[in-house]
Amino acid sequence: MRFLHPERATLEELLPGLDARLAKHSLEELEKPGGEALRLFREAGGPALIVSASNAGKGASCRQAVHVQRAVGSRSPSLAVATTMHHFSVAGLKASAAASGGNEWMLLEAIAANNLLVASGFAEGHSGRGILEPTMEARRDGDRYLLTGRKRPCSLAHSMDLFTASVTLLDEKGEPEGAAVALLPKDSPGLSVRPFWRTPVLAGAESDEVVLDGVEVTEDLMVRMATAGDQGLDELQKVGFVWFELLMSASYLGAASALAERLLDRPRIADDPLSRVLVSLEAAAAALEGAAGALDGDLAGAALDTVFARTLACRYAVQETVRTVAAQCAELLGGMEFIDSGDVALLLASCSGLSLHPPSRARTAGPLCDYYRGAPLNVT
Repeated sequence: MRFLHPERATLEELLPGLDARLAKHSLEELEKPGGEALRLFREAGGPALIVSASNAGKGASCRQAVHVQRAVGSRSPSLAVATTMHHFSVAGLKASAAASGGNEWMLLEAIAANNLLVASGFAEGHSGRGILEPTMEARRDGDRYLLTGRKRPCSLAHSMDLFTASVTLLDEKGEPEGAAVALLPKDSPGLSVRPFWRTPVLAGAESDEVVLDGVEVTEDLMVRMATAGDQGLDELQKVGFVWFELLMSASYLGAASALAERLLDRPRIADDPLSRVLVSLEAAAAALEGAAGALDGDLAGAALDTVFARTLACRYAVQETVRTVAAQCAELLGGMEFIDSGDVALLLASCSGLSLHPPSRARTAGPLCDYYRGAPLNVT
């Protein structure tokens, strides 16, 4: 079958054997908590996917990573969503290493060499909060900080090796002194995981609650942020969020593509409605590839803002495509397919998840309109 062939070919090139191993398991098995998907991803070297080859990684471009996430999402939406959070954290470390020349490269090499999974503790899931607004506080205690807070939901909560969190830095008197991203090993004293995710939809992403209670973190495990709160994103943060939006969109596009693939296997489906589904999906994929290809260039300043704006436009367009196509596919597959197999219901419900990821359409409406009128793109 030609449908999804380019994406699965890229997945096979970069993570050999993963697609075949995922295909051997039922969707129900892959989507349940504690399923095989994350283990198979780790065994295939998935954590190293976007780590640069110079740091012992696979060196995937953003365009290649978009292909991989669509292919993975077509097998297991939970795996695609969870690993996007890992790739987002790695992309931030890559951008920081390139800009600062600091020690981030050592962590990237460790992630690649040891197949470490990185969970992200940013502001997802909190309506009205800025996408990088710190959710935790780190109070100075001599030459260290004590970190307190919680993140829920947090994908990879159980399988993570490292946890990254946006934090407000406080001095010993409790006065703000900036913002940073803290990097914590999973076994740090004071870090615990509690049950949170109650729905069976996307349950395999392990999106439970991570609690930090006075976790010690030293300066060398802090990446300082240039801006925070309502000041908007700096260039490094924009690069990270372009990766996030593109890979998350590709992940949910993969879930919708899984429904379309089931249609292609049904000879009774008429060509006209089927072709409409396929055209919508492939147009969305082409838009994501275009934005990803632009990010793969050397971007800064106005050029980066252009890609960021285009990426947000792609994300919301894909969000609408995924929602519409999923409903069309479920209708074309029919009621008996819905009743006989839990796959259709599970995929249909999973496809609604993209709208829940930041930034919301309402939050970016004004900044995007202002940008196209000629103002800088200021998304908070």
